[in-house]
Amino acid sequence: MSSTVTEARPADQTDSSLRLYLSPAEFIDSDHPDIRAKAAATAGPATDRTEQSRRLYRAVRDGIRYDPYVDYTDPEIYRASTVLERGHAYCVGKASLYVALCRASGIPARLGLADVKNHLATPRLLEAVGTDVFAYHGYVEVMPDRQWIKATPTFNVSLCEKLGVPPLEFSGETDALLQPFDARGREFMSYVAQHGTFFDVPAKFLIAEMKRIYPKLCRPGGLRGDMEAEGAAR
Repeated sequence: MSSTVTEARPADQTDSSLRLYLSPAEFIDSDHPDIRAKAAATAGPATDRTEQSRRLYRAVRDGIRYDPYVDYTDPEIYRASTVLERGHAYCVGKASLYVALCRASGIPARLGLADVKNHLATPRLLEAVGTDVFAYHGYVEVMPDRQWIKATPTFNVSLCEKLGVPPLEFSGETDALLQPFDARGREFMSYVAQHGTFFDVPAKFLIAEMKRIYPKLCRPGGLRGDMEAEGAAR
């Protein structure tokens, strides 16, 4: 399912590989009316794709609350339109929504998956996960201009404030990957493995892998919790 583009090309070129990343998918349902309406409302009068990608990034980063206690047995946590409706999601769901909004705005986008090490996770989350390595973290690759750029709309500003981490900004021109250090210079996140990029969310695979790797975390109905309250109490 992984695919790559080997050379930089204009985002408006009709190459089949780029047309693919402008197309709707089962979980990245960029043709859903709510997704299209949200994309149009967020982009506003902006016509520059770089500016559009920035606006859409901020809408997902801050408009969707990061929630690691979702029900990982529920395929709907990966569907962009469902994430938009619910208003909270974990990293892959937020990435799915950002990809969908970009595609709905005519910006090629695709999902990326990587393993990350979280040095400042809350005690409750670490206990549920059983490790500080979080497998299959979701990020996004977008092409507002002539090259693929990585963006990670995972942690909303209010959560970053609780964790003592500067919010991750995205210029639309250079990569914006998770912060390696917090505001006090302590290690925060590091990437330990890459799993490639995808046209759609491999939901069945992720559900099976999450159950296998994190059995305590993957309970029907979700664990339910408030990451921001946990962050403030650290």
